[in-house]
Amino acid sequence: MALNVMAGPGDDAVRGPTLERLLSVMGAGALELCVAPGGLAAVVEGVTVLDPLEPGRSRGQLLLAVGVDPQSAAALDVVGEAAREGAAAVVFGQGRSGRPTDALRTAAEAAGTALLFRTAWLGWTELVGALRAGLVLAGVPADPAASAVPLGDLNGLADAVAVLVGGAVTIEDLESRVLAYSSTKEDVDELRRLTILGRRVPEWRVAAMREAGFFRALWGSGDVIHRPAHGENPERLVVAVRAGGEVLGSIWVAAAGSDLPPHASDTLRSAARVAAGHLLHHRSHRTDARLTEDAARALLDGRGSASVLTERTGIPAHGHCAVLAVRPGASGASRASRKEESPKGESGKGDLGAGETAGRLCALLAVCCGAYDVTPVVLPVDRGALILLGGLHKDPRRAEEQVSQLGTSLVRQVADTFGPDARIGLGTVVDTLTGLPASRRSADLALRALLSPGEQRAVASASEVAETIALNEMLDTLTGAAQSAGPGPGTALDTPVARLVAYDAGHGGGTMVETLRAYLDHFGHVPDTARALGVHANSLRHRISRLTEVSGLDLRSPDARLLAQLQLRLLERGADRKQ
Repeated sequence: MALNVMAGPGDDAVRGPTLERLLSVMGAGALELCVAPGGLAAVVEGVTVLDPLEPGRSRGQLLLAVGVDPQSAAALDVVGEAAREGAAAVVFGQGRSGRPTDALRTAAEAAGTALLFRTAWLGWTELVGALRAGLVLAGVPADPAASAVPLGDLNGLADAVAVLVGGAVTIEDLESRVLAYSSTKEDVDELRRLTILGRRVPEWRVAAMREAGFFRALWGSGDVIHRPAHGENPERLVVAVRAGGEVLGSIWVAAAGSDLPPHASDTLRSAARVAAGHLLHHRSHRTDARLTEDAARALLDGRGSASVLTERTGIPAHGHCAVLAVRPGASGASRASRKEESPKGESGKGDLGAGETAGRLCALLAVCCGAYDVTPVVLPVDRGALILLGGLHKDPRRAEEQVSQLGTSLVRQVADTFGPDARIGLGTVVDTLTGLPASRRSADLALRALLSPGEQRAVASASEVAETIALNEMLDTLTGAAQSAGPGPGTALDTPVARLVAYDAGHGGGTMVETLRAYLDHFGHVPDTARALGVHANSLRHRISRLTEVSGLDLRSPDARLLAQLQLRLLERGADRKQ
């Protein structure tokens, strides 16, 4: 049987929203428009899942072609049949390639049927729920009681409802988190105070209501629930907020200073209908950033669609863009934590967790990028962030200057907030969004080079640290070859460096390896090496004599020096991986 998911009986106003109105409400996070030969003025009366056994049920419906590959011949038949039945549009999944075939597009244009695709980030089940809610929002007129409140202004809505019902209001999501509350001046009970301060209902209270079956009753009821006063807790009214059968949250009203008026329940019932649009807007706004992040991340990984990212961000598919790789430094969490301390020096949280540090970093980068004439998308990654920059100058050289200037400015801001170890790798400027994976790779390589021991620069492009990148790639090859060889005589050769490592392990201190590394890094120049190690030149000469005696290293041999340098770098890499 075809699954018709109309918004529900009794909502006559729901019948009649156009496809254009529905798409504007849903946004690009759920549906992608492919073609609309007849325009977007078609009336959408409901949503139906395709059922080949019961044809003729699609008139005025948004037909979901679940299980039909858009690259198959069956898809062409679905489009033709939908046109004959008068469907408002047909929605396909992404299919194997993620793109419609020319044949499918041509068939839709010939039939005059609008063709849409479900985004890769939304399952069919989630899409059905979103469409049910979207149809309600697209067709329900604003309630005069709160029509003056701008869509999405939940605090304004809470204040308006508080005035209408004569009590203190909180608007909560399905997890009992506070989304908004009224600015009631009267003294209210301790439970409301704790709820507002914690931005959620106290866990013990949630557990008690869950155990008593209150939430089952609330989500299952279509009416206002009255909770009488008990002890210090005043009477309360609560109603679930719904859109087309989809539960979005709840509105709570607590008596403040006097009993709630007799009309409070009717007013709250009306307010719940108005609140549906606000909560849908809030949910859409909250997920918009995640959907944009998913689209950008998929594109950088080489599996996403440039058109989806363009739709969500406005970044043109053809135009100069680049990627920056940002690392705040090892001291980022503790530095940011100290900035959170109170004036009395009492820290309420201790060191910030990785998630909170990433959030602060991304927020800082987004704000700083806003001062420049670019369109940024900031993505959290392991121990740092990536910045996708669009809207760069049309001239390639000017675009590169923009990236360099922005990187220099950002690294100062990040270092000021997270510590002096901040580093930013600048990706190459590319001329289309599809070239961003290559820009991301060059940014990652540049960042890795900047994090190498002894590197003093804080920001650079791959071309500026090409030698270090080449050395890293060589060491990667050597490391991979050693690991693939497995344990055996070839992996622990009795080289001079191996003998020094064994000597340091037996005698403690690690001074022999450290001395050799500094000596080679300073081209055998004794004064510079001594200063780097903090020892007298004569002491250094004694060490050099001793280490050559212990290891058998011939410092006059170029091959011996090159091998020692490479093995020392490999030792550093192994030590870094253990940390």
